[in-house]
Amino acid sequence: MAEAGTGFLEQLKSCIVWSWTYLWTLWFFIMLFLVYILRVPLKINDNLSTVSMFLNTLTPKFYVALTGTSSLISGLILIFEWWYFRKYGTSFIEQVSVSHLRPLLGGVDNSAPSAASAASGDADSGRQSVSECKVWRNPLNLFRGAEYNRYTWVTGREPLTYYDMNLSAQDHQTFFTCDTDHLRPADAIMQKAWRERNPQARISAAHEALELNECATAYILLAEEEATTIVEAEKLFKQALKAGEGCYRRSQQLQHHGAQYEAQHRRDTNVLVYIKRRLAMCARKLGRTREAVKMMRDLMKEFPLLSMFNIHENLLEALLELQAYADVQAVLAKYDDISLPKSATICYTAALLKARAVSDKFSPEAASRRGLSTAEMNAVEAIHRAVEFNPHVPKYLLEMKSLILPPEHILKRGDSEAIAYAFFHLQHWKRVEGALNLLHCTWEGTFRMIPYPLEKGHLFYPYPICTETADRELLPFYPKKELPFFILFTAGLCSFTAMLALLTHQFPELMGVFAKAFLSTLFAPLNFVMEKVESILPSSLWHQLTRI
Repeated sequence: MAEAGTGFLEQLKSCIVWSWTYLWTLWFFIMLFLVYILRVPLKINDNLSTVSMFLNTLTPKFYVALTGTSSLISGLILIFEWWYFRKYGTSFIEQVSVSHLRPLLGGVDNSAPSAASAASGDADSGRQSVSECKVWRNPLNLFRGAEYNRYTWVTGREPLTYYDMNLSAQDHQTFFTCDTDHLRPADAIMQKAWRERNPQARISAAHEALELNECATAYILLAEEEATTIVEAEKLFKQALKAGEGCYRRSQQLQHHGAQYEAQHRRDTNVLVYIKRRLAMCARKLGRTREAVKMMRDLMKEFPLLSMFNIHENLLEALLELQAYADVQAVLAKYDDISLPKSATICYTAALLKARAVSDKFSPEAASRRGLSTAEMNAVEAIHRAVEFNPHVPKYLLEMKSLILPPEHILKRGDSEAIAYAFFHLQHWKRVEGALNLLHCTWEGTFRMIPYPLEKGHLFYPYPICTETADRELLPFYPKKELPFFILFTAGLCSFTAMLALLTHQFPELMGVFAKAFLSTLFAPLNFVMEKVESILPSSLWHQLTRI
């Protein structure tokens, strides 16, 4: 019985909320009608006459004080809003309205995920807590010596942050070292080299290790950091491949002889996969795209379990360059799965393929007249899905934000991932006729479905609130945030009231005439409506209502 009563109260509350949300215009007119009907017993006309007489007796000094005080208050609010935005990255008024006022007016319950996200949420999103943002290695990261350093030579600026390079050093120690390195002099030198902060010291250590033995990891370090061109890097990686394959074959035969041999074989496997992947990337950068695709496919077949390198994202980019869209769809069919982690590359590539089918003939005017076809609806839904996963990407694809060199690590659903995706995939979107136009017309519609993405998602879990903090550590130039509406509003209000105060002080008589003309113009429509209502309704309506 109690549950039935609770259900009835919830339904009643939802009906009231719905009425205030959608029928506020009707409520407004009803209130106006009641005020008009009760104008005689409430003595509204007499009160208005008294107020007008009081206002006429006020001196211009009062209006100067009024506008000056309004300007001061709005200025203080502007200063506080600006300080809060600089410190916390959001508007205080907006945060209070979202956190406290909206639940009172029928806000969503974010204690549980939506039904759609429960049905089709991703495994990685389910494991992710809001307070934890995992940083991933960028599968398309550039070469330090041949690409990142070139930017430094031209601009004099560092393209990578210390935090990003420190994460790379940790990755190198994880992938390229093991507990038995101290038994081999060359590997022992490289174990220290990966921990060295100074680039020149690392390069010197790699040359020292090569003097002792053909060390694959030493060639990797030289290819990544010393080679000034992709051609030089490819030559060094080929030498690393020769040394790495020998070590891999030897450790493969001994991997079952003990835990140390197993760890060494795991390290040699990581080294071999890394070398082959970077060789495929060299071929892609040098224009041998078909060769790169073949190398990536062979690598994925040879080591299907090493998904931590995300080689399929390299393959997707190369296939898009070849415009092999059927092969791209086949790769997506395997990796765009509910049980696998998502990425901007997966979501936006799927959206690009859907958009490609309709973008060349898409017209927003025609779509508004006849409605969206099934194919257009599928494309729009794919774009909305991608935007929900990472809402930063469209502004980079539409060149509303400036691109910088992508970092070596990315934060999924963050600005760093958006920059890395757009840096390599913008050309593929431009190649598909009308794709960017379709994206421009539809991507903002995502937020009509999820107006508060930090609280509740649709196809994914709510957008994590920790992305900005991590992205500021990863990106050397964090993109400027757009100013919140309330900062712009308070700035305009402060300037407007200050201008009124100054004009009223300098020209009191002229401003008085202007104010009277403005108020008479403002209330002219209301007076016209009142005259029409009085001419239609009988004068004794109130007396008839009291008799009833």
